[in-house]
Amino acid sequence: MTKFELLKKYYGYESFRQGQEVMIDAANKGRDVLGIMPTGGGKSICYQIPALMKPGITLVISPLIALMKDQVDGLNDNGIPSTYINSTLSLTESRQRYERIRNKEYKMIYVAPERLLTESFMNLVRSLAIDFIAVDEAHCISQWGHDFRPSYRDIPVFINQLDLRPTVGAYTATATSFVVEEIKKLLELHNPLELLTGFNRENLIYQVVKPKDKYKYTKEYLAGKSQSSGIIYCSTRKTVESLTSKLKGAGYLVEGYHGGMDPDIRSDVQENFMYGDIKIIVATNAFGMGIDKPDVRFVLHYNMPKNMESYYQEAGRAGRDGDESDCILLYSPADIVKQKLLISQNNQDEERLRIQFENLQYLVNYCHADSCLRQEISSYFGEDIGMDNCGSCGNCLGESSYIDMTKEAQIIMSLIYRTGQRFGLSIIIQTLRGSKNQKIQSWNLNQQSTYGMLKDYSEGALREIMMNLIARGYLHMTTDRFPVLKLTAASKAILKGEENIKVKQERVKVTDHKNRSKRKTSHSHLDYDEKLYEQLAAKRYQIAKENRKAAYLIFSNATLEELAFHKPLTRDGMLDIKGIGDHKYELYGQLFMDVIKDYLDQE
Repeated sequence: MTKFELLKKYYGYESFRQGQEVMIDAANKGRDVLGIMPTGGGKSICYQIPALMKPGITLVISPLIALMKDQVDGLNDNGIPSTYINSTLSLTESRQRYERIRNKEYKMIYVAPERLLTESFMNLVRSLAIDFIAVDEAHCISQWGHDFRPSYRDIPVFINQLDLRPTVGAYTATATSFVVEEIKKLLELHNPLELLTGFNRENLIYQVVKPKDKYKYTKEYLAGKSQSSGIIYCSTRKTVESLTSKLKGAGYLVEGYHGGMDPDIRSDVQENFMYGDIKIIVATNAFGMGIDKPDVRFVLHYNMPKNMESYYQEAGRAGRDGDESDCILLYSPADIVKQKLLISQNNQDEERLRIQFENLQYLVNYCHADSCLRQEISSYFGEDIGMDNCGSCGNCLGESSYIDMTKEAQIIMSLIYRTGQRFGLSIIIQTLRGSKNQKIQSWNLNQQSTYGMLKDYSEGALREIMMNLIARGYLHMTTDRFPVLKLTAASKAILKGEENIKVKQERVKVTDHKNRSKRKTSHSHLDYDEKLYEQLAAKRYQIAKENRKAAYLIFSNATLEELAFHKPLTRDGMLDIKGIGDHKYELYGQLFMDVIKDYLDQE
């Protein structure tokens, strides 16, 4: 069968998304591939279609143990015999699966990297014809990436122990140009086809908010989201437990999730969220990669994550179905201190520590940027999307007025220069505000001509001005344990009065979404029957509960919308719906046609 016939038969689609076809063609011809595609961009199709076109078995190496069952369930529902091997299986279950693998009952095998070099797995694969190895979340192999997994270093060792080297594909949604080079080198890819499909996801509405009271802001935001699924990320277990307790007390359908919880309870929480029984999850980053729920309408970061990669990946769990979704980062200076402490506790290598601090500083700069947030994110990953105003992020939609801060900037820069560029943010602020702190006096900073010159400004206001200067490149803050402020080449233009500095007067409130420019999402053009959609969704929920599967594995929201629009009553009509292939129709087609028929009979 051709790739298009396979796409239609097993997935119910007639055309590929951007980048998929070229990746599939290269892998099918035996060329290694490296795909950097955004979350929700369809990476899995890029290795699943080649797996169907090759005669042997495909191994998918993935760190996402919690998601493997869903991925395998989805493949089996599509008619692609698949299984997984990881630590969740009992000894008996493992033996049974090994036997079925030897009997060639599966086309695809998902495996955790920790299992690769075990004696039992090596003995198993030596009896198999492995044509293709897909490495999902490939950035995990780089220790300079945001989610380094030491077990990923076993992958090239494993491949080199095979009698015949199969084609290798590497896939990730988050990788800087440096990490991309690391992936190619460490995985030992052979002349790979590289494809970057872009980091800009137009349906995500990025915002940075600086509330005085994070809990009050969160509660007010959630008041309008009672029927929406969402994730609230916190930096520590303690914050997760505290916020969860407060929100439950306020009547919200919410549960907490962190690495210190009982594994069975944690698994139940995740399953109930995926099935829709829980609307909101409050979690640490333990609620990790691969949370493949398509209808998450908002991701709210209660605390700043450790770097841009983490933020992009976590925020990217919103809107995987293509519908408009909010990605809101609540910023406070205390978050920087907290993240630096966490980074220092988890890193002993000085070079890695330096890089982690640099990556954190980029995210801090993002929080203080006045420019387009989409462009800021894309620039971090080395992509220029050519946007000065996207018309849909918090900065581009903001209506805050600007005030001239050139004089204040000159005073700040002058003090930094005259004190030898050897002090950090807090000392400079205290000096400018005329503090009588003993340190200020012992270093004779109270003798500086600029001492107390900005005493009318609050500490927060001065911090905002200075962080804005850092974000724009007019000041540099070193990224070691005790960062100090330094002037940059761009500082001269401000000091000489050749350039002006303007800062937004108000950056606390969330932009009114009513002013957003209207943009097409993946399926918002359908004027579907909403009442029928609700009945179809109820049937999907019933099937999901009975089979202990996530609802999106039955049919996606987009597929339900097409069903509610076209109202098919025949097999051919059902197979014309995007997302319904032959096997999906055999499993669920009649059940949903019955709902449609009953609905039409009642009209």
